[in-house]
Amino acid sequence: MKGPALISLLPGLISPLILLCAMAAFSGCYTLKQGFTMLGYLGRAVPLESLAEASAGPAEAAENRRFVERILDIRRFAGELGLKEGANYTRYVALDRDYLAAVVSASAPDSFKRHEWRFPVVGRVPYKGFFKVEDAKKEGEKLKKRGLDVWIRGVDAFSTLGWFKDPLYSYMRDYPVDRLADLIIHETLHATVYLKGQSQFNEELAEFVGSEGARLYMESRFGPGSEEYREMAAREKDSAVYIAYIQDLIGELELVYAREIPAEEKLRRKEALIRAAQERFDAEYDALFQSDNYRGFSTLPVNNAYLELYRLYYAGGAYFRELYERSGRDLPAFIAAAKTIGPGEDPKAQLKAALGLR
Repeated sequence: MKGPALISLLPGLISPLILLCAMAAFSGCYTLKQGFTMLGYLGRAVPLESLAEASAGPAEAAENRRFVERILDIRRFAGELGLKEGANYTRYVALDRDYLAAVVSASAPDSFKRHEWRFPVVGRVPYKGFFKVEDAKKEGEKLKKRGLDVWIRGVDAFSTLGWFKDPLYSYMRDYPVDRLADLIIHETLHATVYLKGQSQFNEELAEFVGSEGARLYMESRFGPGSEEYREMAAREKDSAVYIAYIQDLIGELELVYAREIPAEEKLRRKEALIRAAQERFDAEYDALFQSDNYRGFSTLPVNNAYLELYRLYYAGGAYFRELYERSGRDLPAFIAAAKTIGPGEDPKAQLKAALGLR
């Protein structure tokens, strides 16, 4: 992910469903402010096909045509997977920054109890987004005064769940093909399958489908022996190593938080475990990673809000992978089963049943 240094280490797509769709109800200043900013972006959006016409010269026009053709091809592939095509990612917005919004997350400092916000339509969500970083920082300071751990990160995309035609943004032109595919498939999954109040399930499912869909796209367009596919695999390997490292740290902290000891002692042990993990990370880095993309972890002000993001997005990855493998590695069938899930019952249990698994 591109953006400020302290958020760039989050691998994959971190793409919260910021509640802009609720602006129709005009429920509060927050919704109005974010909604009008979003409408401003949408008002500047131009059809993808017009990019070549607006180019400064033949070279730029050719580059723009390649970008447009790639996006349209990924959209077609997403449709073949059974995802809702609609008019998303058929328009383009030029921005002067390399991220779309700043998103605030928070957690208790001595447990992984996440702070949540309640909105119409989508229900409770563990993040709140702002188009202006200054507004996100103000929200973060309010939460810190309440004694919470806070993390602010940039996101490069989010789904408006079909309420608006989600556009592409100019910074996406620099993305590798697999990242574009992951982004579009991930967000289109949100527009296809979304369960109110089930943020954990929604994000885990989109993370899995986006990643696997991008892999299948790269395999079909370039082949598993291509340089493009190998580069993607190398990035995925580093990402998996980083996520596993963070999950190990989370596991250590969960043992501390579960103990019947004073909060002050939990906080002391938390800081010691995080510091030790960062020192170990530096010492083992070259043996663990193929790139330099994750070196900054040792200097991050890691807290529960940061770690909780990995519990939100990646905790269920093994579960979805297992269901996928057991059901025949058929992603369109997997998505079709996910589309049958309704409110009420455990969504994971519903998905398992829809796949015909016990």
